[in-house]
Amino acid sequence: MTHSAPLHVSPHAATRTAVHILGVASSLGAGRRGTEAAPAALQAAGLVQRLASLGIAADWHATLHPKGSVPAADAPLNERLEAVAELAQRVADGLAALAPEAFPLVLGGDHAVAIGTWRGVASRVAARGALGLIWIDAHLDSHTDTSTHSGNIHGMPLAALLGEGNALLTGVRGPTLDPARVCVIGARTWEEEELAHLRRLGVRIFDMETVRERGMAAVFCDALTVVRSGTAAFGVSIDLDALDAEALPAVTCPVSDGIAPVDLSNALLALRSCGDFAALEIVEYVPELDTGGRGADWVAEFAGAALGPGTYLLRARERHFGARNYAPLPVVFHRGEGVWLWDVEGRRYLDMMSAYSAVSFGHAHPRLLRALTDQAQRLALTSRAFSNDRLPLLLERLCGLFGYDRALPVNTGLEAVETALKAARKWAYTVKGVAAEQAEIIACDGNFHGRSIAIVGLSSEAQYRDGFGPFPPGLRRVPYADAQALEAAITPATAAFLVEAVQGEGGIVVPPTGYLARCAEICRRHNVLLIVDEIQTGLGRTGRLLACDHEGVHPDGLILGKALGGGLLPVSAFLADNAVMDVFEPGDHGSTFGGNPLGAAVALEVLDLLAETRPWERAARLGERFMGQLAAAALPCVRAVRGRGLLIGVDLDPARLSAVTAAELLLAHGIATKDTHHTVLRFAPPLVIEEAVLDRAAEIVIATLATAPPRLDAGTPGDARPART
Repeated sequence: MTHSAPLHVSPHAATRTAVHILGVASSLGAGRRGTEAAPAALQAAGLVQRLASLGIAADWHATLHPKGSVPAADAPLNERLEAVAELAQRVADGLAALAPEAFPLVLGGDHAVAIGTWRGVASRVAARGALGLIWIDAHLDSHTDTSTHSGNIHGMPLAALLGEGNALLTGVRGPTLDPARVCVIGARTWEEEELAHLRRLGVRIFDMETVRERGMAAVFCDALTVVRSGTAAFGVSIDLDALDAEALPAVTCPVSDGIAPVDLSNALLALRSCGDFAALEIVEYVPELDTGGRGADWVAEFAGAALGPGTYLLRARERHFGARNYAPLPVVFHRGEGVWLWDVEGRRYLDMMSAYSAVSFGHAHPRLLRALTDQAQRLALTSRAFSNDRLPLLLERLCGLFGYDRALPVNTGLEAVETALKAARKWAYTVKGVAAEQAEIIACDGNFHGRSIAIVGLSSEAQYRDGFGPFPPGLRRVPYADAQALEAAITPATAAFLVEAVQGEGGIVVPPTGYLARCAEICRRHNVLLIVDEIQTGLGRTGRLLACDHEGVHPDGLILGKALGGGLLPVSAFLADNAVMDVFEPGDHGSTFGGNPLGAAVALEVLDLLAETRPWERAARLGERFMGQLAAAALPCVRAVRGRGLLIGVDLDPARLSAVTAAELLLAHGIATKDTHHTVLRFAPPLVIEEAVLDRAAEIVIATLATAPPRLDAGTPGDARPART
């Protein structure tokens, strides 16, 4: 959990000027051939198009090749030095000549091309000051022609950039780099001469042992501090052999136990907020060793991570081009894993909302991803005009697990609620005998079942209704948690009572014990269908498999969604017995994507995980612990702490602190959640959250709320000691 820093817009994002890609098709400095093919291979792999898909305007500016005949790898060293220096000078001149607003992305080639890259970039910024450089490499690349063991020139570029070594290399035009503004990350193999050389000069070295101990993100942060101190700009040079050889073997000199590619990618996100980031270089890719294309994928991933648009620009685009039906918190997420989210600048947040309970098993759960990808490669969609081999298994599992005769699959929770309403009305006409067009549906004040015309017709929220009428007739409401009011509202025309076992959007409102059981008894006595919306509460969220299970209620209709799709796809369902579901005939109701094999495969894996891990048990225990910690803090701004399992609401005194403000303060401290109705903070983390992580979250929530500034318009609040409900 990290604090959000002020954002700056990187040059390539601010101007939307194209990133200029310069390929350098050379293996002059390497002991083997292969890297000379890298630029063409990356271009053929669609690098420009892949960057464009990430919002990065890029063009392939040019590809430079060695002039004349290429010296053999065993040619005299001076002959090879001359060839490397000549090419490096053309690289430097080409970069120096780019328009000031252009952002260079250099793709090698072996690492000897870096001599030209960074002399050229240093020339570009020289009028403003010095250039800093982060050198990410398994090697130190700091030999000279007199110290080299191998004679390979790609082991010399850093020394040359620092002004030491053969005059052919140090003589490439451009400023010499200041060793105090250069640092190396990921080194794990070197000769003693190199290490002594860099130590003498004062270059900061974060070797691989340091990276493992402290983490790539922390090391990269320190490196940024080094290269941004007293400089006008900085660059990043990535030799792909810095990466772990098992994950990325398509390099000239693979070395085991390197940086995990995903860790480097995450670290590079920090560059998006650096307005002084001047150039990026990626070298030592060998296409002939990249049989599966994963190496090219990682090159695109690294470039995209470093050069993609940041929070400011992405939010500006969303505001400009998107309809204004959402007001998201000021963060743009890029990646999720487990209970954690990362924004586009690489900051990490604890997900305490789980996409309204849809991400119960955490982000990117490996089994769910495998189910998704395996099925996507086989068959994703046919429509319900045909059967597929996944849906029948899902229907059987749903009916068996929850005790119903039939299930009707759809996509979103809203669709499932609409399905339930249609089933209830047709049941009322064809089974109960309600007069045509007279069937009534009863819901509760404070409900949230979706935002279709019919469903908002049941809502008590003025904003949901304003400007969207007229609404269908036959929709009524009663107070929530008032069984007597329900019974008084039932008429001979009542088809169904639609209710949430715990009101989520209404403020995490838990009804008194016995309420749902009493409603079930009333509905049975009056021949009214009890339909329970468990879209947000179902599948373990409240400490039982279903929230209905707390009272042993088996409703006539059950609505599931959100977590059923594993946080990957919208998968929902309406379940009922034959007496209700058999009112549907072919053509009565349908959905092109509902019941698709891709969603069914993921949902089947979700049900497997539920059966194997029983997450409701830890939800019950951790929810009690978390609520107890918050209530015990007796915060003046908190009126009540309530919930079931890991569906928790903290009701704030609006005279002291708005829940909207509180959510923004928590975001700044690395907690991602959202208010409801401006007065309640919701906390619904993935059910896989560890106790220690949740304890730390409680500490941050308590500290943040305790130190939140009072509202400027606050009056004299009364006793706000929190109640536990």
